[in-house]
Formats: sequence, C-alpha cells, structure tokens
Amino acid sequence: MGIYMETDKILFEVVTPYRQVLTEEVDEVIAPGEEGQFGVLPGHTPFLAKIRVGDLLYRKGIQLFHLAVSNGYSEVGYHHVIALLDAAELPQEIDVQRAEKALKRAEEKLAGLSPEEKAFFEERAALERAINRIHIARVK
Repeated sequence: MGIYMETDKILFEVVTPYRQVLTEEVDEVIAPGEEGQFGVLPGHTPFLAKIRVGDLLYRKGIQLFHLAVSNGYSEVGYHHVIALLDAAELPQEIDVQRAEKALKRAEEKLAGLSPEEKAFFEERAALERAINRIHIARVK
C-alpha cells in the first residue's frame, strides 16, 4: 500500500524520534495545528502544518480515538497523513500519577518565576503538556 492509494481511507502515521506510535487506516484526522485545529478527509489537498501540544484525534467509522501530542509537524497528502512529533502517547500509555506530579512541579516552579525569565516559558510548556496528558488519559 503506497502513499498514493485509491481509497476512501487515509493512511495515518504518527512518529516520534523514539518510535512509530501509530500506523492505521482511518476515515478522518483532526489535529491541533499551530494556527488552530484542522481536519483532514480522504482526498484532501496536500499541505504541511505545525502541530502544537494538544489532542490529536482520528476517526474510524463513528469511533473517535485520541492521542496526547507535543510539538511537531504534519504532512498531509491526498490519502496519507504523517505526523512527526516530539512526543505522542496513546491514552492507555499515559501514567496519570507521573503527569500529575509533573503538573504540580511545573505549577510550583511557575509560581516563583516572572514572564521575563526564559524558565517561565519552559515551565509553562511543561504545565501545558502535563494538563494535556491528564486530559487525554481521562477520555479513554
């Protein structure tokens, strides 16, 4: 099966620097783009987009599936979407206790920082990732 297959499905791949997270034939992909959420159906015009921390959804039939994702890029083709991400986790892979500890740690560090400090933005990003992971773990 190649990238240019004739089908009413999308070959959806999610890849991080550490592993291939997902390879599925799906009906729709809904991603948290840097400029807002975007959806892709089979036959979509090709484009590239930045992905931000958030809930990356994909639909198979009427069932929606969620992934907790961090920053990266997506390449959309007519019947292919590949997401190249810093991190991606399926809901069942998320360690909620670890995410809650990361959330608390980020909140504590943020309390002592001002927005003028570089560490403020790093901790705010850590806070956003932890909140997203907790949310995705609970929607499974």
